[in-house]
Amino acid sequence: MSDLLQQSRCPWCLGFPEYITYHDTEWGVPVYDDRVHFEFLILESAQAGLSWATILKKREGYRRAFADFDYEVVAEFPESYVQELLQDPGIIRNVLKIRAAITNAQCFMEVQQEFGSFSNYIWGFVGGKPIQNSLRTMGEALATTPESDRLAKDLKKRGFKFLGSTTIYAHMQATGLVNDHLVDCHRYEEVKKLARESNK
Repeated sequence: MSDLLQQSRCPWCLGFPEYITYHDTEWGVPVYDDRVHFEFLILESAQAGLSWATILKKREGYRRAFADFDYEVVAEFPESYVQELLQDPGIIRNVLKIRAAITNAQCFMEVQQEFGSFSNYIWGFVGGKPIQNSLRTMGEALATTPESDRLAKDLKKRGFKFLGSTTIYAHMQATGLVNDHLVDCHRYEEVKKLARESNK
């Protein structure tokens, strides 16, 4: 742990080693894989009212319970399996969130049919390339933006649940649609470089 703390990082990730690893390897990296987008949508919708640290600790439980985030499988979950999931301590046992994940899987595939991929759809809300912010303190970080407002509104119109603007902005941060690493974080320039490479 001491070695991990030697580099400058966004202070929100310093709670436990898995959080630092997530920050250093995933958070802010541009995502174009639909299955990864679906994973984060499930995890972020489950987070509503809870901390991301809580969800991150249950990530493997979600991976197991939700068919390794295979949206085609999740879309077909029967009510009997919903009842099983309500007994599973590896996930957040909230019936509305569980049912929302199934509904969202169905809506996710409808978006794929319309746009060719969910990635094509969601990147359209930021003009196809990551928004590069220049945050110097956590106090400058926003909870929502006009882009997340528009995206959340459109998702709601399409039938998605538990994905309001705050949750969607967290998704945008996590999947690299926006770079919200602090400028003095060692990942800021690394993620910025990844964004440039993905748009070549």
